[in-house]
Amino acid sequence: MKAVRFHEYGAPDVLRYEDVETPVPGAGQVRVRVAGTSFNLVDDGIRGGWLQGPFPVTLPHVPGIDVAGTVDALGDGVDGLAVGDEVVGFLPMVADGASAEYVVAPAEVLVAAPRTVALPDAAAMPMIGLTAWQALVDDAKLTTGQRMLVNGASGGVGGYAVQLAKHAGAYVVATGSPRSTEHLRALGADEVVDHTSADVLTAVGEPVDVLLNLASITPERLAALVGLVRDGGVVVNTVPATPAPADEARGVRAVDVFVRSDAEQLARLVALVDAGELRIDVTRRVPLSELATVHAEATAGTLRGKVVVVPEA
Repeated sequence: MKAVRFHEYGAPDVLRYEDVETPVPGAGQVRVRVAGTSFNLVDDGIRGGWLQGPFPVTLPHVPGIDVAGTVDALGDGVDGLAVGDEVVGFLPMVADGASAEYVVAPAEVLVAAPRTVALPDAAAMPMIGLTAWQALVDDAKLTTGQRMLVNGASGGVGGYAVQLAKHAGAYVVATGSPRSTEHLRALGADEVVDHTSADVLTAVGEPVDVLLNLASITPERLAALVGLVRDGGVVVNTVPATPAPADEARGVRAVDVFVRSDAEQLARLVALVDAGELRIDVTRRVPLSELATVHAEATAGTLRGKVVVVPEA
């Protein structure tokens, strides 16, 4: 089969499109014929080598944490899945991923794919959708009627966070650039603050119950944003380089999100998609053989939107 692998850490040009052996599922595993995977920023960090501590992959390594595809073969002891099932999943971070024609996955991370979107595009949801779900539901415990500020809402996680917060009945204030304003309002944001022309600290008129930070900002700036959180509120942060600061004197707790695979939560996200209550946004599809160009755009800071990567027919 064809796959993209890197044999050494480094710049995007270490990625090779090459022939590799088709994997065989072991006990508790299934083999998936890949319809699509997606690019996540963590892929850039793993390939570049600066995430070897938390994600010690074995070289050569196939990237691609998200997968959507069709079950192709079953390992021993697999129940609840059958050859031909269309599935979606968030794969183990250090195992070989889905930037290939086939991938082996633990059966327990896979769920039925959404029926209302093209199968390759379903690969745009698992990692960032689960990040948003776990930030809002598990960590923030967001409830109806609360006010929420999503700082850095124009990215992939932000889009799901805005939608899930509105589904929960929250009032959502989102920050973004002018080009994302219309999109964020379409997703349900009640207010959009243009961070390029206004100071968020003064533009947010009332305290919020929840601050979700998705932006790479300085610790000092994040600490200042905590001042917008009402007493007893919560700060949830997804940026590892800037840990979330608490304000114990005011009872403001802080949580740093580290996304994990959770099939039950992913199935709930799929159900929301099929019910028309959650939108999967895909900016473009690229063929698997051109994955290195996506990594290069990410490294250069020019990558926009969510990119789905599809094996050539």
